[in-house]
Amino acid sequence: MHSNNELRKWRMILGSDKNDGTGCQLSAGDMRIDQTLEALYDNQRQGGLGPSSPNVSRWLGDIRTFFPASVVKVMQQDALKRLNLTQMLLEKEILENADADVHLVATLLSLSKVIPEKTKSTARMVVQKVVDELLRKLQSPMQQAVTGALNRSIRNTRPRHNEINWSLTIRKNLRHYQPAYQTIIPETKIGDGRKRSALKDVILCLDQSGSMGTSVVYSGIFGAVMASIPALQTKMVVFDTAVADLTEQLTDPVDLLFGVQLGGGTDIQLALTYCQQQITRPADTVMVLITDLYEGGNPANMRKRAAELVSAGVQLIVLLALNDEGAPSYDHENAQFLADLGVPVFACTPDRFPGLMAAALSKHDIHQWLNTH
Repeated sequence: MHSNNELRKWRMILGSDKNDGTGCQLSAGDMRIDQTLEALYDNQRQGGLGPSSPNVSRWLGDIRTFFPASVVKVMQQDALKRLNLTQMLLEKEILENADADVHLVATLLSLSKVIPEKTKSTARMVVQKVVDELLRKLQSPMQQAVTGALNRSIRNTRPRHNEINWSLTIRKNLRHYQPAYQTIIPETKIGDGRKRSALKDVILCLDQSGSMGTSVVYSGIFGAVMASIPALQTKMVVFDTAVADLTEQLTDPVDLLFGVQLGGGTDIQLALTYCQQQITRPADTVMVLITDLYEGGNPANMRKRAAELVSAGVQLIVLLALNDEGAPSYDHENAQFLADLGVPVFACTPDRFPGLMAAALSKHDIHQWLNTH
């Protein structure tokens, strides 16, 4: 015998069809939950939410009422796919009610060129909200990891007078304190190196094809954070079948993201050629190529450019994704070619990216870092 609660669960799973077989009667509250599920998942009623904004807005409100945040995000994503909610998101009222996350931002970026005027300011507010949340979460770890790595890499024991870090030097020489003279003999001097110039160059080269949507959002955030660190010279290059240099927009992550055009083809070799032309200090350059490696341009040229970058001393890292969604579909042959060159190829989560950049800037073995993490 099944308990009433078990029957209720099965009734909710099976839906309202008279053949569900449970014979279970739902309460008024459960009926509302059942209707929100039916609007999305009843295969006989595709588009069950209807085209009108009030219906969709009410449905978005209902799912937040009845389900936890993790389930709400899944249902919103399912609605985008199953009910053509993408077009509905162009309505101001719907955007105001939707739960904002990186997936919604990626969808808005893919629609940025067709968003009507009445919705543009709302769309920008949604993107700004998510950007601000991500910055609060990711900015401090990124700055600490990168700044620490740079400090370790540039300290030296033969600094010029104007490069001496007196605080560290005094602590290092405390054992040389001379009581008779009430002073410390600075036997070992510690300096911070070239304080005023960029110590390392970073190029984020980002595939903006449709499948890379959430990776684009995280890359924009991290690019903006790194651009705010004076000791780094950071460039942001995005590509599909053409290349766009968005370095100038790194000061405003929202402007940067709206400068991306999600969708279209992929010409990786064209992007690598452009980046190669921007590199002036290969031994001090970390280049992060974020792509699924499906090359729509010239695969032979892509491999040639990659080999030239590695041969020149550039630290090249390929991220198949920069998000929380796990390993994506990717071109295994191109990945294997790059791996054979010694290039690390993997998917990275946002929480690991600061540590990855710290390791790269310190010239640590990235494969060893991967094994550790």
